[in-house]
Amino acid sequence: MSRTRIRWFVLLVVLIAAVALYLFLHKEKSTATAPRAAAVVQVTRGGLTSSLTVAGQFIPYQIVDLHAKVSGYIQWIKVDIGDLVTNGEVLAYLEVPELQDQYQGAKQEVKHTEAQIMQAQNEVASAKAAYYSLHLDYTRLAEAARERPGLIAQQEIDDAQARDQKAEAQIGVAQAALQAMQQQLGVSQAAFHRYQSLTEYQKITAPFTGVVTMRYGNVGSLIQAGQDSNTQAMPVVQVSQSDLLRLRTPIPESDVPFIKLNGNVQIKVSSTGQIINGTIVRFTRALDPNTRTMLVEVDVPNPDLKLSPGMYAENTFQLQHEDNALSLPVQAVVRVGTQAYVFAVDSTNHIERRDVTLGIESANHIQIVSGLHEGDTVIASGQDNYEAGELVTTHPAYVPTTAQEETE
Repeated sequence: MSRTRIRWFVLLVVLIAAVALYLFLHKEKSTATAPRAAAVVQVTRGGLTSSLTVAGQFIPYQIVDLHAKVSGYIQWIKVDIGDLVTNGEVLAYLEVPELQDQYQGAKQEVKHTEAQIMQAQNEVASAKAAYYSLHLDYTRLAEAARERPGLIAQQEIDDAQARDQKAEAQIGVAQAALQAMQQQLGVSQAAFHRYQSLTEYQKITAPFTGVVTMRYGNVGSLIQAGQDSNTQAMPVVQVSQSDLLRLRTPIPESDVPFIKLNGNVQIKVSSTGQIINGTIVRFTRALDPNTRTMLVEVDVPNPDLKLSPGMYAENTFQLQHEDNALSLPVQAVVRVGTQAYVFAVDSTNHIERRDVTLGIESANHIQIVSGLHEGDTVIASGQDNYEAGELVTTHPAYVPTTAQEETE
């Protein structure tokens, strides 16, 4: 290759390199000076509700172990686990032979006392009749002695008076005996009623309409009386009221102040696919020191027994509501400890930092109590990529609708 060609080749390479360097530097300068794009949202005003979603468990409205009041052997039992029972239905019957003897003895004692009362009443009547006759004799003698003194001996009058007084005293004795028999009848009747009541305890009855969830005894099993002094007594069956369930949910300490009676709760049962609207019926008004939560209950009707005790549900509690609140999407707010701020975009498209005070927070939005006004423009997300004072170009960010928010 000649020297002339070499010179031209080197000159061409240098020219290409110069052009490439110029284009590169021009591109870097354009990139450095062009404003970056930013997705923004506006501060809006409207209704805002904060909520809490937490899992809860269904438990029976009532559950009880049915014990026997008297000791005996199971003569028959007609229910087993899963059986539906109604209030007052007899579920089992105990055989207590000695109790029947005591019942019959008390019954005969009442009859015997009633017969003694009739006898005592007759004795009172007899004593009154005798007194009436003797009193009449004494009265006649005394009247005759007054009309004709000396006609009747004084001794005869005194004897008649003594018989009169004795007959009167006999009435008191007979009446006292009658009163004693009447009191004895009360004692006998009380004993009879006691044994009569105990015979009723041979029947094991359902205290409410529900489901038998456990059976502890079989025919021939010895059942001890379920008394406070006998803590080892075995129950006969366990009955659970399941047509009405308690949905029990632990609420974190921070949300306890917003729990109110009749507060709205949306219940989602994943195992059955049911969505139920309920209200808060009761809560413990005290925190569990171990979990720092408070138990809240919602009564859930379950007439078809589709829900079973022990099932879990996802419960959404409405905590706070504001009808005319300024709000932003949650991602538009930067929180550092207890402080919060946003990157607002002014009318010249420059970023400025504004401290804000927050209020109610929903799933996607948060209330702005102070620091912004309705219609202000704020960077929607990615605030770490921007700086205060920076010039940006803006475009609307995607914001979930209210319907989407409620669905989430």
